[in-house]
Amino acid sequence: MTNNEKETFEFTYSAKEQAEIKRIREKYLPEEKTENKLEQLKKLDESVTKKATSVSLVIGIIGVLILGSGMSLVMTDLAENLGEFIKNHNMFIGIVLGVAGIILAGIAHPVYNRIVKKERKKIAPQIISLTDDLMK
Repeated sequence: MTNNEKETFEFTYSAKEQAEIKRIREKYLPEEKTENKLEQLKKLDESVTKKATSVSLVIGIIGVLILGSGMSLVMTDLAENLGEFIKNHNMFIGIVLGVAGIILAGIAHPVYNRIVKKERKKIAPQIISLTDDLMK
């Protein structure tokens, strides 16, 4: 046998390629539910504030938009384009809308506090159980 006829084995290793292969493979493996207790505790704690934050943000944003609409009626000539009734009563309608917007934006924080309190009460037994297990 000559050198050209010899069977040879070539191996090239690339850490980047292997990492890429592992990353792609993990996407297609079935998900494992091996969440540890600390991760469960963090997720439960986050879930309390997520709902409250989203609801209070929606209320606050709607309130600010209503307030801005009222301000626009009072401070600009927008009422002239909206019809005769609004044109004649733009100051009154604008002030009512402004006050309603201020009230709505103002209750966003108390709504947040109430939802957080209610959600904490709901998941308190799970939190206490998990913290007891973690502190042992």
